Amino acid sequence: MPFAGWEMPVQYVGVKDEHLAVRSDCGVFDVSHMGEIRTSGPQALEFLQRILSNDVAKIAVGGAQYSVLCKPDGGILDDLFTYRLADEVYLTVTNASNHAKDLAWFQRHAEGFDVTVEDAFDDYAMLAVQGPNARRIVGELLDAELPAPFRIAPLSWDPAPAAADPALEPEPIELLVAGTGYTGEDGVELLVAPTYASALWDAVVAAGATPAGLGARDTLRLEACYHLYGNDLSEDRDPIGAGLGWACKEDTGFLGCDAVRDVRAQGDGAHPDGLKLVPFRFTDKGIPRPGNEVVGGGVVTSGTFSPTLEVGIGLAYVPVDHATPGTPIEIDVRGRVRPAEVATRPLYKRSA
Repeated sequence: MPFAGWEMPVQYVGVKDEHLAVRSDCGVFDVSHMGEIRTSGPQALEFLQRILSNDVAKIAVGGAQYSVLCKPDGGILDDLFTYRLADEVYLTVTNASNHAKDLAWFQRHAEGFDVTVEDAFDDYAMLAVQGPNARRIVGELLDAELPAPFRIAPLSWDPAPAAADPALEPEPIELLVAGTGYTGEDGVELLVAPTYASALWDAVVAAGATPAGLGARDTLRLEACYHLYGNDLSEDRDPIGAGLGWACKEDTGFLGCDAVRDVRAQGDGAHPDGLKLVPFRFTDKGIPRPGNEVVGGGVVTSGTFSPTLEVGIGLAYVPVDHATPGTPIEIDVRGRVRPAEVATRPLYKRSA
């Protein structure tokens, strides 16, 4: 199906089977539609500290950090992962539909800083290998120790043993391997030059990973309560109401910090419209969908049937006085009211 200018696979053999493969074993997703921005130079840190909501100074070389990109009024332009590749070199991964907007924002606000902002979109394909066996599969394939969660490291892959593509160069292929993901499971994301993406995909699948599509990616991230930009986040929502206050460090002076501080100071963690994003689960039959109204005020922003929990789940903005875990709520699903209750994050948590 079309997605952010790409043709994306919704499923290979079925969303449920792919979802459960990730939960029980290992799945691989082609997420090459994600964008990348490279920031480098003597004032790279100062610049990123100005536009990203988290404390960029805490990212060590080889580290990763989640943050949001805010407008001056606190509205969310995107949520991002930033990796520090070297002392003065950072790589920020953007959401596909926001890449051009984010790049323009970076370039616009780089004025006055001794920094170079480059579009690295064409430099990388990205494969996400996720699940309890993901790190073992990738570690054996690369014959290397993988970076820990929230770390990134340059590694290499020797395609010769697989001999999957005679056109591949005999020399090892350079990768960036990040201990990050979007499923709630352990795993890694592999950034590689697009020329080698197909061969790397084939090698990962041959090593035991199940191909997984956009459908399973959505059900997995929703069980883990990870936000999806365009559904749960937007320019009309601020990070506090969206439950992302932990990724905002107002004392760094990032763009939008004053607006975010004002919302936080309300003490209830709510967006100025009185609504707060919460996870929920149905207590009876039914499947929630984005746009379903919460009875008494609010709206579902993400909803699905959970293959792991075997119940309807979702994220919704609800009035603050209905946001406490355990609070019963009702959701209008195409004219039929379904009972639900507010839950705690995450809806699913993997075993240690």
